[in-house]
Amino acid sequence: MSLPESSIPKQRARSGSPWTGLGAVIAKEMADHLTSARMRILEILIVLTAAGTVYAAMQNLRDSVSEDRFLFLKLFTAAREPLPAFVGFLGFLVPLIAIALAFDSINGEFSRRTMSRILAQPIYRDALLLGKFLAGFFTQALVYTAIWLLIIGLGILGLGLPPSTEEVARSLIFLIATIFYGGIWLALSMVFSTIFRQTATAALASIAVWLFFMVFWEIIAGILAQILSPVYYGFQEEILRQSIIGLTLSRFSPTTLYAESMIALLNPAVRSLGFVTPIQLQGAILGTPLPLDQSLILIWPQLTGLIAATILLFALGYVLFQRQEIRA
Repeated sequence: MSLPESSIPKQRARSGSPWTGLGAVIAKEMADHLTSARMRILEILIVLTAAGTVYAAMQNLRDSVSEDRFLFLKLFTAAREPLPAFVGFLGFLVPLIAIALAFDSINGEFSRRTMSRILAQPIYRDALLLGKFLAGFFTQALVYTAIWLLIIGLGILGLGLPPSTEEVARSLIFLIATIFYGGIWLALSMVFSTIFRQTATAALASIAVWLFFMVFWEIIAGILAQILSPVYYGFQEEILRQSIIGLTLSRFSPTTLYAESMIALLNPAVRSLGFVTPIQLQGAILGTPLPLDQSLILIWPQLTGLIAATILLFALGYVLFQRQEIRA
């Protein structure tokens, strides 16, 4: 005998768009980021770093020849003892800023016992996780854009001339690459914030991965290249093959991808990011700057890798978060 249809319990269907409340999450999280004490400390640190390194760079550039076509780009790369170049500080500060923004984005809600309350509202997990990621991403973009404008403004005041169109375009693409480089560490921190319930553990895991790629990965890539392609007789082909394998392995590090993008964008004289044989140099006019489109072709794999790594890490965090059990 079949039961009446009205007595059979029906599974509650998901109603509405999964992105309902996304804007509210982004606005709330960005407000928290921009008004938090740790963000203000990081902002002050970056502003002081930018002002100090740009001032030191301008002291060197005033002695440079006026015929230099890319004088403004040297504001990012020129150094003067004891301060390194601004891009050297960025490679160190960007991951730390991203980790500081996201290491407690998920587990912080659990520790405060607010996750179930948030999801009890008409906000789905999709909108919550994407909103937290975009809030951190937009906060980074806002901070780095402000620093970029500060450097351009200081350069105009200090050098007494405006940047060229190509200089603005190169520095703007460099800004975009920096934002996505930070996006990688932001997404990675969110992954660890989803896996670990303790915020300190998530922060330490994120910093450990950053130190691994910054300090140890180059050494490991060199050792793996020697194992995968040993040099038996010292032939040029063997040495070149081992070097190519080592360079390929080192490019699995986001730090290497970002560094190569930075070099090609801010130094137009760079014509290759790999190994160049003497045969390939035949007919090349050394010292001639590459146009912007050629530099973009040169670093297109690096830029694609930075964007792809950001998307893949966010997708991993999304899958892990969707599978978590949340209880009131």
